[in-house]
Amino acid sequence: MGRKRNMIAIVDYQMGNLRSVQKAFEHVGCDAVLTNRISDLRNAHRVVLPGVGAFPDAMAEINRQELADPLRDLIRSGKPFLGICLGLQMLFDISYERESCAGLGIFSGEVRRFELSTEFKVPHMGWNQINVCHDSPLLKGVASKSYVYFVHSYYVQPKHPDVVALTANHGHEFCAAAASNNVFATQFHPEKSQAVGLQIIKNFSQWDA
Repeated sequence: MGRKRNMIAIVDYQMGNLRSVQKAFEHVGCDAVLTNRISDLRNAHRVVLPGVGAFPDAMAEINRQELADPLRDLIRSGKPFLGICLGLQMLFDISYERESCAGLGIFSGEVRRFELSTEFKVPHMGWNQINVCHDSPLLKGVASKSYVYFVHSYYVQPKHPDVVALTANHGHEFCAAAASNNVFATQFHPEKSQAVGLQIIKNFSQWDA
């Protein structure tokens, strides 16, 4: 992969709606490539970790492809990094989906299943409002009470509240996005969230962390 202007590398680890994420970046004018090559990830200007499915399966595939340490190194290098849905959850220390499973450990905290009254369905699926907790370049043009699209049964519980960039409510308040330094990650799917999601994707494509 050459050093094209504003190249986005989307981590292809055989799980998730990768093509829809790629199309969203193309829609805002970016070159976006699906890749699992470490050299491509290092050469890209920005890296995206998407994901749909079960945490243990995703981490098993990340580890099988020997991507865990390179992803940690990329984040530590300061490269702008976006996690989406399961890609948010894998940035945390541990998940309890099916079994105890270690994540990438970028954020301190854990991933827990929604335990709710029968009034609330699990998975949490569909449009829900977000609340902006603190300013971020990735939230330029995104207001509190905007609607975004969620599909998840598990949610992250950060150890440090200051990393919570957005919250939403499904039976109780939960972290809808986490941010720190060069990392921003959403529980919802920006690629499925119409104008609001495309604004976040556009902001990421222009972000110099």
